[in-house]
Amino acid sequence: MDAFIELFLTLFFLLTPFFVLSVFLGMTATWEAPRRRALALRTTAAVLVICLLLFFAGNALFAVLGITVDAFRVGAGALMFLAAADMVRGRDQPAPTSDAGEAIAVVPLAIPITVGPGTTGALLVLGAERSDLATTLTRCAALAAAVVAVGVILLAGSAMRRALGGAGMAVLSRLSGLFLAALAAQMVMLGARNLLAAPV
Repeated sequence: MDAFIELFLTLFFLLTPFFVLSVFLGMTATWEAPRRRALALRTTAAVLVICLLLFFAGNALFAVLGITVDAFRVGAGALMFLAAADMVRGRDQPAPTSDAGEAIAVVPLAIPITVGPGTTGALLVLGAERSDLATTLTRCAALAAAVVAVGVILLAGSAMRRALGGAGMAVLSRLSGLFLAALAAQMVMLGARNLLAAPV
């Protein structure tokens, strides 16, 4: 259970839910509540499918490209750090849209806003790590729970914005960036340590 909770929290912050919520609310500012809820459900489903595909594609992709998991850790961590820096500084939000339709659930909301380059790398590394069946199932469950938690936040987005206001949402997004930066640093250090310790 401890491993599940730890991985759930890690994946939850990897998905940058509060930044995603800010973008989601910005893009649907002119939408009615039922349409916004439907988009939140579509986005959640798309994120779950994309995350599971990346999780299970890790080993095959690394084998084809001849890349080690630790080398990918360093690269993915660097990308995550850049994304975290953008979040802490505050990125420009997309303008509201009323005519883009529900297609935005996949692009850009699911990918690359929720599942960006850094998250993609982290999921590939997580899936490529050798583990038994029980560990794999635990990781899948934690991943699904993290995605569902992000979906719940999107569904409750309007209420959260009313409660916290624009300033509160900005603070949450920047705090998420700090957590993401710490995760990125940990991933880079682990990958670099393993690469340096590997026999030449």
